[in-house]
Amino acid sequence: MKLTILGCYSATPRTLNNTTSQVLEINNHMFLIDCGEGTQVQLRKHKIKFNRIKHIFISHLHGDHFFGLVGLISTFRLLTREADLHIYGPKGIKEVVTLQMKLADSWTNYNLIFHELTSNKSELIFEDEKVLVHTVPLNHRVYTNGFLFQEKEGDRKLKIEAVEAANINVAYYRKLTQGFDVVNENGETIKNESVTKAGLKPKSYAFCSDTMYKEDIVPIIKNVDVLYHESTFLEKHAHLGPKTKHSTAKEAATIAKLANAGTLLLGHYSTRYDGLNAFKEEAQEVFDNVELCEDGKTFEF
Repeated sequence: MKLTILGCYSATPRTLNNTTSQVLEINNHMFLIDCGEGTQVQLRKHKIKFNRIKHIFISHLHGDHFFGLVGLISTFRLLTREADLHIYGPKGIKEVVTLQMKLADSWTNYNLIFHELTSNKSELIFEDEKVLVHTVPLNHRVYTNGFLFQEKEGDRKLKIEAVEAANINVAYYRKLTQGFDVVNENGETIKNESVTKAGLKPKSYAFCSDTMYKEDIVPIIKNVDVLYHESTFLEKHAHLGPKTKHSTAKEAATIAKLANAGTLLLGHYSTRYDGLNAFKEEAQEVFDNVELCEDGKTFEF
């Protein structure tokens, strides 16, 4: 699982700082999460192949999280994209994108498929044979979701010596890795757990975009390997959290601790602050394993 931070600041882009956008590579998927202004420039800068992006997840319709979307869609068209592009986001995202395309007479030459979200409860929005994606309902000034990305259980691993000792024909090895009991050469049923072991632990990543402190997301993201949680403010500005419906670094850390997350990533910093170290320091008062997102930084888990 590899995460590339394209932008991690709030409100407006600056010379050296971009607004929210991330690329998650998980089980041969490349998911784009939010698409702030300048996202396609960042994609080029970090040599991420445009044609690998087939699914885009937009948390909410504030500009610093989706103003780069129409430009990216247009660039895909100019690059003669043919593959379908799926966009998951709040109801209204189809209207705002297609209106601009209509007025510019710039319709795509590929299928643009919108999945508009309205539920205030967590729901499964993507599934294939390897990955699940659920929404994480958040509390912001407009309808907002985070996203939980989870690998499915992989194949079991053969204990070769045990398999050979059990006199199992090689034709049944695949069935064993899929978790089935099999019959050996002597006509005996061999229990799967006696000749296999669990495969690699499935990995998970939760992206919790703009939100005020919200404990009821904890059961949804429980035991997540990596949690990104917005941390717009330091404690000296905690009073702004309820007004703007944003969180502090310490509140993000509290969610990570309650959820038993493996690692906490902080981001969506207010541009009122000159440095980032204080965010990490305040979060580590509550939760030990904290990392700071910065534009262009990658994390591999």
